[in-house]
Amino acid sequence: MPAPDDRSRRLLLVVDAPSLLHRSHHAKAHTGITDRAGRPTWALHGMLGQILEVIDGFAPDAVIFGLDDRRASVRADFYPAYKAGRAEKDASLVEQLDRAGAMLDALGLATLTPPGLEADDVSATGARWAGDHGWDCVIVTSDRDAFAHISDHTRVLRLINGGVSASPLLTPSRLVAMYGVAADRYLEFAALRGDASDNLPGVTGIGEKTAATLLTQVGPMATVWADVDQNEGRVVSATLDSWAAETGARRLGATVVRRLTAEGARERFDFNVRIMSGRDDLDLGLTPDVSGTPGLLPLDAERINRVVGFLGVEATTSLAIRVLSTDPASAAARLDG
Repeated sequence: MPAPDDRSRRLLLVVDAPSLLHRSHHAKAHTGITDRAGRPTWALHGMLGQILEVIDGFAPDAVIFGLDDRRASVRADFYPAYKAGRAEKDASLVEQLDRAGAMLDALGLATLTPPGLEADDVSATGARWAGDHGWDCVIVTSDRDAFAHISDHTRVLRLINGGVSASPLLTPSRLVAMYGVAADRYLEFAALRGDASDNLPGVTGIGEKTAATLLTQVGPMATVWADVDQNEGRVVSATLDSWAAETGARRLGATVVRRLTAEGARERFDFNVRIMSGRDDLDLGLTPDVSGTPGLLPLDAERINRVVGFLGVEATTSLAIRVLSTDPASAAARLDG
């Protein structure tokens, strides 16, 4: 888990809290860990442990946790079938999801639950905020939606099986190696492919490989749709067939054009872009030049001891005090310079 190289730039860590809580719930439920009040805490404890490991490795200057509004959803209002088919959440997970914000706020970390929106929108805003303020950003999530925010200043630590140390840190070049598509076209790639986890079908007949080839060889979808509308897709077809001839791949130009011009294809793509696009204009409430405001590290050791200690795991409390109450490495590097 390498830390960002340029320590002259401050670092914002944006955490997709619900995704970490879900993963920790399923991975740690067998432990049955409870807090001093007897309430389930294995998901909260698992999320906190992962975040402490990430903070210890990356030494961010500020941390903000994105949370979902679990009582209202702009996307579900627009598309009632959004995320339909997902299993009903376990009651113990729901309780910990509801308590997560209060625990993090009590620590002095920044949280944001945007009305009607999701943690994904906080991630999108965090990436933009970092770029606008000359910071670097690392988004911590298990969700692929964050890949659309990868840039020269924003990376995504995607937590997968094996924990933090085994999770990939995705950069623009690594995203291309994984999916064959540039980060600035990932949203269009996802809209073409669809997302089964959110109950969003893709354009029929356009899978990951075809979507990546189309976007890489022809260009952004604005170019593709313009050729389809004005030239019956002749340039799209010829470009894809020329690529196939050069690489020895199967010719797919005419097939792709046929699928893009099928009834409902354009509407499906536009619909997915609308649903998948993260809001990047939220007020994060970060005031990095005001010492002691929520989200800025370090935190007060006594406060950490009281809040984390209530979870009832002494080793986690000790780790939290060490990691959260010391100056971030980037700040030390600036002082040394």
